[in-house]
Amino acid sequence: MSKTIVIGSDHGGYHLKTACIKALKEWGFAVEDEGPDCLDSCDYPVFAAKVCNKLKADDEKLGVLICGTGQGMTMTANRMGVRAALCTNEFLARMAREHNDARCLCMGERVTGQGLALEILKAFLDTQFGGERHKRRIDLIDTVSQ
Repeated sequence: MSKTIVIGSDHGGYHLKTACIKALKEWGFAVEDEGPDCLDSCDYPVFAAKVCNKLKADDEKLGVLICGTGQGMTMTANRMGVRAALCTNEFLARMAREHNDARCLCMGERVTGQGLALEILKAFLDTQFGGERHKRRIDLIDTVSQ
């Protein structure tokens, strides 16, 4: 059984979302597309919430959120309690997974070209969490934010 990736965008990330879905399926991942299904103007928090709710319900799934810059999706996901990382290169994607155990990759279609975005996605998915040394620091996030 393949790992499931939950993906969503707004109108500003629609084309990149479509390219990511195609690549994910070619790479053997199961994909749950939370929308939108067209280019009509829409609100990114609605689609971020759909993806985040699925991630919160199943710890085995990873997420991808795409808007024009990636900023709005990242802010919404983190506000909802899903560790999300806005990544603009492969190094950031690897470190977000290895050091921060990010479960959701965020990207901006208007700032990241499709070729690079797919390389970022692959790096994110190919990297595993680095373990205990980093977990202690992640746990501190909850402690210091209360």
